[in-house]
Amino acid sequence: MSSTSFVRYESSVEQVSENSEASEESVVEREPAQASTCVECDGRVITEDNESFCVGCGLIVSAEHVDHRPTRGVHGPSDGSGPVEWSCESINPLRIDKGMHTTFFLGSDGYGRSLTSEKKDKFERLRQRHKRFQVEDKRAIRLNEGFRDIESITGNLALPGFVAEDAGLFLKQAADARLPGGRMSWEALAGGAVLLAALDAEFPRSCEEVAQYAKAGRERLCAAARKLRCELELDVPPVREAPVDAVVAALGEAAPDVEACLRLRRIGAHLLEIADEAPIGPGTSRVTMAAAAVYAADRLTEGKALTQAEVVAAGTTILDTTKSRVSRYSQALHDAYVDRHGTNDPAAVLKRSRVQLH
Repeated sequence: MSSTSFVRYESSVEQVSENSEASEESVVEREPAQASTCVECDGRVITEDNESFCVGCGLIVSAEHVDHRPTRGVHGPSDGSGPVEWSCESINPLRIDKGMHTTFFLGSDGYGRSLTSEKKDKFERLRQRHKRFQVEDKRAIRLNEGFRDIESITGNLALPGFVAEDAGLFLKQAADARLPGGRMSWEALAGGAVLLAALDAEFPRSCEEVAQYAKAGRERLCAAARKLRCELELDVPPVREAPVDAVVAALGEAAPDVEACLRLRRIGAHLLEIADEAPIGPGTSRVTMAAAAVYAADRLTEGKALTQAEVVAAGTTILDTTKSRVSRYSQALHDAYVDRHGTNDPAAVLKRSRVQLH
């Protein structure tokens, strides 16, 4: 609380104490001060000039409160005359125009009188016509459907409303960047956006949980989440942490000795960082890229103890992948490593890892 605000409310408290009856007549309590007891001193909370504060200690409960509920009021001249109309709805990121439009959802007119069947039919025709003008092209229609998918997924997973709004913003950025297309569907991007938004808001949900209510499979959801992170450069942690460790652990009997596994883990993690920064295969799941990184790491070392089939089998235990993907992306990672370090010698990465450990 700033010193100016505190002084203001300290004087307001004194004024309320001196003339409580006049204050009670002039102050109308409304949201968010419906719970009219202060959490600090159990004093009375009142609302004045869109700000709620305690008359006992001066604690500001809410500042610049705006009531987003549809309400009826006079929107005419300042003298209060004119017809009573419904106010506009609040801004909603889960609409293609943020909800800044008129909707026809009422069963009565501005004066509270019930509509006749003819007027209801008229309003329904206006609503359909407005929807056609609102959604101008096919991409806008698909974006609107993606918003509905996000609302459905977050509702079924009992996620807060702001998580759905953040996911909607991610999907809108993806639409502006022209990410949907080919194997990257709108449905997958909507599910991937929910994965990232929930993780960023510290309400993490697994790919399996989101896939239950999404219109895309688990593998495509993971791929979509990685595409959003890489292409949009989102400051959001990856959905699946340490996938290289998981692939190395899943090698089973095909795994080399412990020291070789540690080398694979260190080099593979470095290659996965390169893949995210470049980006390489942004529309591919992080587990598939981790499998490709493990195989590329094995090619960079002297041992070369693994085959593509063994790496693919290990990665498939976590998420479905194919030999062709591992082959293609492992070569791309190998070339990216050489471009960055000027050599295919893994010693620089291994020495740096030892320094970090010590």
